[in-house]
Amino acid sequence: MRFQFIVDEIVIGLRRNIAMAVSVVLVTVVSLFLVGLGFLAQRQVDTMKDYWYDRVQVSIFLCGDVSTAASCADGAVTDAQKEQIQADLNAPSLQPYVKQVYFESKQQAYDRFKEQYKDSALSENVTADQMPESYRVDLKNPEQYKVVSDVFTDRPGVESVESQNQVLDRLFALLNQLKLGAWLLAAVTLLCSVLLVATTIRLTAFTRRRETGIMRLVGASNFFIQLPFILESMIAAAVGAVLASGALVAVTHFQIQGRLAKSLTFTNYVGVGDALSIVPWLFIIGLGIAGVSAFLALQRYLKV
Repeated sequence: MRFQFIVDEIVIGLRRNIAMAVSVVLVTVVSLFLVGLGFLAQRQVDTMKDYWYDRVQVSIFLCGDVSTAASCADGAVTDAQKEQIQADLNAPSLQPYVKQVYFESKQQAYDRFKEQYKDSALSENVTADQMPESYRVDLKNPEQYKVVSDVFTDRPGVESVESQNQVLDRLFALLNQLKLGAWLLAAVTLLCSVLLVATTIRLTAFTRRRETGIMRLVGASNFFIQLPFILESMIAAAVGAVLASGALVAVTHFQIQGRLAKSLTFTNYVGVGDALSIVPWLFIIGLGIAGVSAFLALQRYLKV
């Protein structure tokens, strides 16, 4: 009997306040969608880090005949200097950091340059003798590239030491700032959602103050009076979570995987599975905000 009464009150409340319910749904959709994008941005940054850091190398470029670096003042690298560099790369002190070492000759560097810039006029103006020899070092932990870099920087026979981490660190710093911006925007919209839900519930309670007064007179508990209002807001939030989840999955499937991943193939991207794993969190956040906002709003505005 009580359950049926609560259901009837919810139906009546939603029918009477359809405009308010729709506004709660819409603001919930926007706020939860932005929250989902924040989660997705976090996953994307982690995915890009896994992709790129597994491919990071430290490149030790050796002095050539035309090198102008201070460490190349004595001319091109000698065989003895090469042997010492190779020995240091294989030394026990660097074994915890070095996974594998490749030596790239001038001809190999030239062939790779020609392949990379085959459609550019640059490839026609470079000879094999102009290309530097180098050691390419794969790391066990790419984030520790400075340990290897510091050992060989400014060493006689070494023109320069470069690591892709120097570029990647700046890239991921930018991505982290964008991710933080997405989270801040999501937080603002969630705050708007909380305020709207609380205001909607207060107005609903005010328009039905006569019914709640009668319920209080016949001995209904505070929780029993509040329950229909709380459930109304949670139903609206659940509808908003469904729509926000659908929008997040659609964006991931059609925009990220369907367009972005096909046009920009330099890294991996999040997929529908990542979006689906975020969906439960959207429901938890949406229902939690709606329920708590309604409960706190009713503590003050449902007194009769």
